[in-house]
Amino acid sequence: MLHIAICDDEKDFVIYLTELIYQYAAETGEEMKVSTFYDGMELIEGYDTTIDLIFLDIQMKLVNGLRTAERIRQMDEKVGIIFLTTLTQCALEGYKYQATNYIIKPMKYVRLKAEMDDWRKHNRKNDSPAIVVANDSGKYKIFLNTLRYVETFNRNLLVHTEQENIICYRSMKELEQELAEHGFVRCHTSYIVNLFFVKGVNKLEITLVTGEIIPISQPKRKQFMEQLAEYWGNLL
Repeated sequence: MLHIAICDDEKDFVIYLTELIYQYAAETGEEMKVSTFYDGMELIEGYDTTIDLIFLDIQMKLVNGLRTAERIRQMDEKVGIIFLTTLTQCALEGYKYQATNYIIKPMKYVRLKAEMDDWRKHNRKNDSPAIVVANDSGKYKIFLNTLRYVETFNRNLLVHTEQENIICYRSMKELEQELAEHGFVRCHTSYIVNLFFVKGVNKLEITLVTGEIIPISQPKRKQFMEQLAEYWGNLL
């Protein structure tokens, strides 16, 4: 099922676009869910990481689409964003937020169909496994191929990704269980590491390809080395 969000402060247009999307769903036979929002802040505060594609109006009165896209990108780097606008120059600025495209309003069904066909062909984001973490700032969808390691941090967890470090209000045990089948190993009471990023091991230190050093505890070293050898063997 595709989960599509519409964020626009023109309620009549939201109704109209929702009808077009369900028309497209009926024609293609793909199940779709549409969630509607009438302001950028409403979308940010209620953001659902299952959303696949957002139709986002740029010119909204309270929080505009560009500011909204900037915040959404911090929470979900892969969600598709199609900007809606009446001014071409505004839409072009949106490309720095990795927008899929922009549509000049008013919209015809033929344009929606073309955009949806293209997005479904090239931009489906569900190919990569991901986890969802949360903190006081909101929820974040983290794709595992960007996650280097996790460490305990002030009674919480700190998730280290290629883009940023994110505080996570989950337990180490819970995250260990969720990540185990994806090539992540608990190498220390306070650390989980992604084997994909491991460059080498020297005594009780693991060196990542980024140059970072994380500890490995003596009780866990033997099992860790066995799992690492198996992982590297599977790559050959």
